[in-house]
Order: sequence, then C-alpha cells, then structure tokens
Amino acid sequence: MPTDTSVAPAPLGTLVVLGGGDDDPMLALLARLLPDRNVPIEILTTASRRQPARTAAAYAHALHQQGCPHVRHLQVDETNPADDPATLTRLRRAALVFMSGGDQERITEFLLGTEFLTILRHKYATEAHFIVAGTSAGASAMAEVMLVNGHGWRSLLGGNIEVKPGLGLLPGVLLDQHFAERGRYPRLMHAVLARPELLGIGLSEETGLVVRAGQPAEVFGEEAVVVVDAADVTHNNLFDLAEDQVISGHNLRLHLLVAGQQVDLTTRKVK
Repeated sequence: MPTDTSVAPAPLGTLVVLGGGDDDPMLALLARLLPDRNVPIEILTTASRRQPARTAAAYAHALHQQGCPHVRHLQVDETNPADDPATLTRLRRAALVFMSGGDQERITEFLLGTEFLTILRHKYATEAHFIVAGTSAGASAMAEVMLVNGHGWRSLLGGNIEVKPGLGLLPGVLLDQHFAERGRYPRLMHAVLARPELLGIGLSEETGLVVRAGQPAEVFGEEAVVVVDAADVTHNNLFDLAEDQVISGHNLRLHLLVAGQQVDLTTRKVK
C-alpha cells in the first residue's frame, strides 16, 4: 500500500506561551492580539491547587486594565468536570483561553481524553481569531510532551528525568519553563536525547513564544529561549546506559534566541 505523506494543515489560531515570572507584559500582548477586546476570555486555573479563584481574579483584574471587560473563571478540577455542558458552552464561545501556572500534571489529568480538549484543539486548528495561551505549567502542558521531573546536575544521569504526554497543541515539541532560572539545561538535553524526534524548547521567565498561523514561532520578552535539537546526533549512549550513569551525546544543536528572533517548529530552522 502507498504511504500517506499528507501533512496536517497548520492551525489557524494563535498560541502564546510564557516561561513564568511576571506575566503582565504577556497579558498586554494578548490584549493586543485580540481582534476585539470585548470578546469572551476564560481563565483556566486547573494547574492551581491553592486559591484558584484568587488566581483567576488577579488575571481578570490585569486584563480589565488592558481594556478587556469580559473575563471569567473557567473551573476544571476535582469538583468541576471538564465536560460539564455549561463549561463546554463557554469554551465554544471563548476568543481567548488562558492557562495559569502551578502543576502541569493537573492540566493533563483533568483534560486528556475529554470533549473539552477536543473542542480546544478544534478551535485552535480552525478559528483564525482564537488564542490559546499559558504561563509556566500552563505553557509546558501545551506541547506534545512535557517534562515533569529532573533536577539540576542529576538530570545528566540515566533514569533521572520523567516525561509525560502534554495536550498536543504543539506536536513534535517538548517545552520546559522557568528554564534558565532553575538550571534546567541538563534535563532538556537528556529529554531530547531520549526523544530526538522532539524539538526541545526552554522558556526563561518573562520570555516566551508566539505561534501564528503559517509562521515560525517568534520570541518575545526580556530573556532567552533555548532550542535543543537532537535530530543529527552522531553519538548517543542513552539507550545502553545503566541507571545513574552519565549520559553522552555528540552533535547536539543548540540555539539561544532573543526577542524578535524565530524558530520554525516544523523545519527547525532559526532566524
């Protein structure tokens, strides 16, 4: 049988991710990206274990200051199922869905396999004016795969990282947040050596990416985005490595990108 070489069309929506820290500049950017600031905006605090209502209220206040009056708290958690009919109705109407920080595993725990996620993916794929955004854990969860464990130099030892499926809005990508501030270079390199088909992206605080339809992802913010590409690695000992032995990889490609610079998430080219 012939091989299907068709490629899914690029999403029509816009995706914005931030590595954490002060997110007021990101909220200002989101307000500018909206076609109309009177549209419905939903704040998803699923990642927040503590005081999610307070978190949502703070984001609503910040967005009100940006001239966005219709901001609501969309609750999905232990007592508010993702597929509640009223929740799905609000999701369908939303022009912007913003995911707060916290624990990214909570996001996937409550969203994977739901109609909510199917609708979110469909809106991002087909609605030109739809925006999905996240900071910190809310950013990491957007990718195909997310890092959930691995600390400091020990991340260079076999068996000392853990990755789990993300929401899949950014296929072929692995995202990490608070990247420079928390010394996460070792775990991202380990992750892409383990999964070289994925492009590793580390988002520093106050720094992120805007992914627009049919365009390379563009960096915004004050610090750097780190891109780690293992597609052309010539040596990788990871698959023969005993637990707690040091990993080794040759010909890893690394880029440091600052505001205004771009990375094509499909071809992996930077400019």
